[in-house]
Amino acid sequence: MRKRMIYLLSIAVLVVIGVFAWNKTTRAGYESAEYKIIESDGNFEIREYPDLMLVATTTQIDAQGRDGSFMKLFRYISGANESDQKISMTTPVFMENDKADSEVQMGFVMPKEVAVEGVPSPTGPDVDVRKRAGGRFAVLRFSGRLNAKLAKESEAKLRAWMEAKGLTADDSPESSGVESAAYDPPFTPGPLRRNEVLIRLK
Repeated sequence: MRKRMIYLLSIAVLVVIGVFAWNKTTRAGYESAEYKIIESDGNFEIREYPDLMLVATTTQIDAQGRDGSFMKLFRYISGANESDQKISMTTPVFMENDKADSEVQMGFVMPKEVAVEGVPSPTGPDVDVRKRAGGRFAVLRFSGRLNAKLAKESEAKLRAWMEAKGLTADDSPESSGVESAAYDPPFTPGPLRRNEVLIRLK
């Protein structure tokens, strides 16, 4: 009985290690939005982002893309654009709340090469191309399945850290408010997911 328990435990550990390694490899296979780390404090960071070009649509954060928003953007990078151009998937998927709790803007970051050459206009409905202005952001990294509750809890932790550090959020009308970022495919187990909440700084 003891040998069987050790065997099963060994299998479970190998499966967890395998899933973790596969997940890291999958994530590493995508081009990711560039940033410079200004300060690091455990899971908290201050980052400097350049301007980024996004293709975006409206969604609800708790929908997890099941409301068709993810597929609208996926169809765009699959060729539903004026150039019939296939565009590589990148990380992360940004979600900006536009200072409204009910809806968020889900955005795919355009690869650097596409951004330089010119982002083709969408041909599908409810999809827009826009610029995410660069700047400094306070960031908290966390795991789990991203939803409104987890995002709010993480935002509260980030704001408390910012207050302790004497950092001030950019609350101007031009600011995008609070952003969330998800780095992993939907089938990734919650504990292995990389999520972030970001607040633009003055």
